[in-house]
Amino acid sequence: MISSRIGLLCMSFFSFAAAQDPLPAAATVMDRYVSVTGGREAYEMLKTEVRTVLLELKGRDMRFTVTTYRAKPNRMYTITEIPGVGKVEEGVDGDVAWNLSEARGAALKQGAERDFALYGARLDAEVNWKEWFPKAEVVSTEEVEGRTCYKLVLTDKDGEQHSRWYDKEAGLLVKLLLQVKLPQGQFPMEMRFYDYRETGGLLQARRTVRVMPGQEMESRVEKIETNVEIDPARFAMPDAVKALLEKQQPGA
Repeated sequence: MISSRIGLLCMSFFSFAAAQDPLPAAATVMDRYVSVTGGREAYEMLKTEVRTVLLELKGRDMRFTVTTYRAKPNRMYTITEIPGVGKVEEGVDGDVAWNLSEARGAALKQGAERDFALYGARLDAEVNWKEWFPKAEVVSTEEVEGRTCYKLVLTDKDGEQHSRWYDKEAGLLVKLLLQVKLPQGQFPMEMRFYDYRETGGLLQARRTVRVMPGQEMESRVEKIETNVEIDPARFAMPDAVKALLEKQQPGA
C-alpha cells in the first residue's frame, strides 16, 4: 500500500514537472521583443528621432519638459529645464557621455552610467544588444502587475548586471531594474513601461514610471518625430565638456 502511494506521488510530481514550460533562451526573448515592436528592418530604417516628454516628480508637485535628440550611429543630446535648478544638458558623442548643469557644472559619465547612456543613444540598441551584454540568461517566470513575465539577467562587459521582465504573452518589456551611480552614491532604479503605441513603424512605451529610494518619477511622451532633419550643431559638446576631455588626454 505504501509503495503504491509513493509510486502515485512520484508519477504526479513528474507529470507536473513535464507540464511546466521550459524557459526559453535569452536571445529568443530579446529577438521576439524586436519582432513585436516592429522588426529589425524598422529599427534599421530609423535614422533620427526627436522625443518630447513631460516628466513629473511624484509627491513634489513638480513638472518639466525633457527633449531628446538622437541620430545614428551614436549621437544624443538631451535638454531639461528644471524649476529651481535651471538647465540640465546631457549628451553622447561616440564613446563619450557627458552632462552639464548650472548647479554642478560639467562632468563625464563613467562606468555603468556611461554604458547606460551609450546604450540609450543608439536607435538600434535593441537589435544589437549583444554588443553591450555578452551574457544573458532567462532565470525564471514572475508575475508583474498581473502579467506573467520572463525574467532576464543581463551582464555587461564590466560584469555589472541588470534585470529585465518581458511579458510572456505579448513579448513587450514590462520592467527593468539596474544600479545607477549618482553624486550621492549608487542606487537601484526600477523602470516600468506602459501604453505601447506605434510611431514611425516602431511600437514604443508612451508612459514610464521610474522608482528610486525616496523618489518616483513618471514620464509621458508628448511627441515623437522620426527621420527628421537635425542640425549637427545640436550634438556639439559644450566648451566645459571639451575642457574635461583635454585634461584626460595623455600629457595634459
